[in-house]
Amino acid sequence: MDEKGEPATDRYASGKARGGRLASLLALILGVALLALTVRTFAFSLFTIPSESMMPGLMPGDTIAAEKWPFGYSNNSLPFDLPLIPGRWFAHQPERGDVVIFKHPVDRTDYVKRVIGLPGDEVELRDGYVILNGQILSQSATDEAIVPVGPNTPCAWGGREEARAAGGADCRYRRNREYLPSGVSYEVLDYGRTPQDTWGPRTVPAGTLFVLGDNRDNSMDSRFPAVPGGGVGFVAQDQLVGQAGAVLWSTDGSGSWLDPGSWFSGLRRERTGKAL
Repeated sequence: MDEKGEPATDRYASGKARGGRLASLLALILGVALLALTVRTFAFSLFTIPSESMMPGLMPGDTIAAEKWPFGYSNNSLPFDLPLIPGRWFAHQPERGDVVIFKHPVDRTDYVKRVIGLPGDEVELRDGYVILNGQILSQSATDEAIVPVGPNTPCAWGGREEARAAGGADCRYRRNREYLPSGVSYEVLDYGRTPQDTWGPRTVPAGTLFVLGDNRDNSMDSRFPAVPGGGVGFVAQDQLVGQAGAVLWSTDGSGSWLDPGSWFSGLRRERTGKAL
């Protein structure tokens, strides 16, 4: 026995047990980290929409799941763009109409836009209408998009703000549905005549994509040269990160980290689980 009256063998067994529990805990943490890394690399990543460029389908404050497998894997699939994947594995080309996440060609930030033109396509915009390989993409007017005014969604210059009787305000935007030759359609916002309503015609180079924001008069996209924080030009397919899947949750920006109760009051519950 030691001077405290505890058998030495018991102390040894107790220390061994504690060491075994610590090793098990470390193994569990490592396993969870590896699982998270695998999911993050090969299955899904989360992205929060920072701007109004993809309204009305995507709103500022939406957190979406980006599916990694549709277009293949590259260093862009890894956390911090770690240079561990040479080239692009299992590469697939997006289809027109896909909403894609990609790295900005200059500053490497994440952008989300809709694919309109594929390699070899001739793309032009004329008075706000897209002309794809000589065919005008038709648009049909729909009801107005009504967006609650909040910290994440102030009423932009093309909208019409209206007060609600119960308090607060909504912003109304002119909304159309645009149709691709394949029959795929989606909603776009149109604020009226702007300089970017006329562009091209230009042919999409090999290995690149022509992308547009659905909020046509408030989007820095392929119509603008690639500059940090601005346009993206033609987007190299090697810059693809994934395809937008669903809105997991959405916040209006009114919440505060210091006020847990506001985390729930600021949720846009109607957008939770919204498919894209």
